[in-house]
Amino acid sequence: MYNLKMTTDMKRITFLLMGIMLAALPLSAQNYRNSRYYNQRTGHLDYGYHQKDTGTPYFGFRIGPAFSYVNSDDKRLDGGNWQTGLNVGVVAGIPLSNIQPLYLEAGLSYIEKGGKKDLDNGKKMTYDLNYLEIPVVLKYKYNIDPHFSIQPQVGGYFGVGVGGKIKNFEERAAQNSFNENNFQRLDGGLRLGCGIAYDMFYCDLTYDIGLANICHDTFDTSHNGSLQLNFGVNF
Repeated sequence: MYNLKMTTDMKRITFLLMGIMLAALPLSAQNYRNSRYYNQRTGHLDYGYHQKDTGTPYFGFRIGPAFSYVNSDDKRLDGGNWQTGLNVGVVAGIPLSNIQPLYLEAGLSYIEKGGKKDLDNGKKMTYDLNYLEIPVVLKYKYNIDPHFSIQPQVGGYFGVGVGGKIKNFEERAAQNSFNENNFQRLDGGLRLGCGIAYDMFYCDLTYDIGLANICHDTFDTSHNGSLQLNFGVNF
């Protein structure tokens, strides 16, 4: 009962923090005079107009589906089939050069990872692993024209598990994903991807390769994998 209450409270805190950050983004953007969308002539943000991209910081919002799996040497924890969840977060990018459009981008996101597997009688087991993640990537903006750009990226992520359930639909039983018999809360790995942007609108496809062993058993290993399709805006 205590673990269930703690998980519920953590979810409420997580969504409250995300709501506050997302509500604050438009306010920050309206006062951000260094934005590449700031039109000095009108004194307002104009998303059909922007100054040079090089050397300009930005903030952004991202949301989209995450397609994930979790591989494990422990057959009880092996959810190698893909499962769909939610990914939502905010990002901020700063320029690393005044000559080349190279940026360091970091963020905070809530992502639903995990996996599933089929059982012999047609039932299934699902593994819900929900994280707060901090991704950090290097991003290069290749400008096709003044409005459209392609943005390859490479970096990594660090995650902390905040909730989730392992559900056995054959036995109609469920247990916490993060406990001493199942998965560890801390995760981390590599992130590869590429994005496209048209003015303020942004979309990217990224793939997370889990490097951390999230299995508690010393003799087994478990790793996350996730493919994410994100949509959003940059200010």
